[in-house]
Amino acid sequence: MRIISIDPGYERLGIAILEKQKKETLIFSECFKTKSDLLFIERLELVGREVARVIAEYKPEALAIENLFISNNQKTAMRVAEVRGAILYQSRLSGLSAYEYTPLQVKTATTGYGKATKDQVSTMVRKIVPEAQNITQDDEIDAIAIGITHFAYIR
Repeated sequence: MRIISIDPGYERLGIAILEKQKKETLIFSECFKTKSDLLFIERLELVGREVARVIAEYKPEALAIENLFISNNQKTAMRVAEVRGAILYQSRLSGLSAYEYTPLQVKTATTGYGKATKDQVSTMVRKIVPEAQNITQDDEIDAIAIGITHFAYIR
């Protein structure tokens, strides 16, 4: 099974394509960035286009995405919700089933502990998916962790 997993954001968007047969394999990953001097609607369009491009190129069977985590900054939370909407729309246009996972589910699936730190998640992602060894962007690692979570829950 091949999936696209996404850590949503409008400044930085973590995207990963993972495949699982006997083990998880990273096919592609990136931290897609948009420039802060662009209007939000332009950033939203760029995110939608990039997700559509990656779906068209790698032909995943499903989308795994992190549920919205409500932070203290409601403006940021609203913008990320809009980005998630654009991503879910693109996945639907492509005929993909969408699966959403909470940060707690991601931490539990990758480390076995729901209160794990970002460093602990990052360390386990690199152990589970050796191709992630040289990735330095947190958003990219988070996208891979969301993909690992999907494989753990979809059995």
